[in-house]
Amino acid sequence: MKKIILAATALLLVSAFTSCKPKQSAYRQCYEAAKQREIVNNENSSQQNTDPVEIQKPIDRQVVVRQENLSLYDGEDGNNLKRFSVVIGSFQNPTNAKNLKERMQQDGYNPVLAKNDQGMLRVIVTSFNSREEAAASRDAIKQRYAPNFQDAWLLEKTN
Repeated sequence: MKKIILAATALLLVSAFTSCKPKQSAYRQCYEAAKQREIVNNENSSQQNTDPVEIQKPIDRQVVVRQENLSLYDGEDGNNLKRFSVVIGSFQNPTNAKNLKERMQQDGYNPVLAKNDQGMLRVIVTSFNSREEAAASRDAIKQRYAPNFQDAWLLEKTN
């Protein structure tokens, strides 16, 4: 009888510890997100020291606009791309950028993928000629998709 109880307890302990094991894909997603933030932070710090064209310039307390040279990604339609754009994602991996673009298309947006000089793919959701309209759109996107896209930012196209 003791052997049966001992075997059942061991089986329960093994199943309890293996059922709570996090998936490797969760670790991978966290790693990729942290890596993207690190790349953007390194990019910002190196740009501020060496490249006067691609810097963040404060417009007022809440609206910061980053200037970059952009080129359209393969097969993208740039007719909707204006001077000020709202960027909700920045990726090195084209698959991640395309997935976010498809998600935003399903939500009714007309996103555009653009590549900067450092090879980062920017997912641009909306684009305007005025900074104020772009800032209002960014704030609306942050509010609509909270808590996602809270790091959405404005991009001023320099080319």
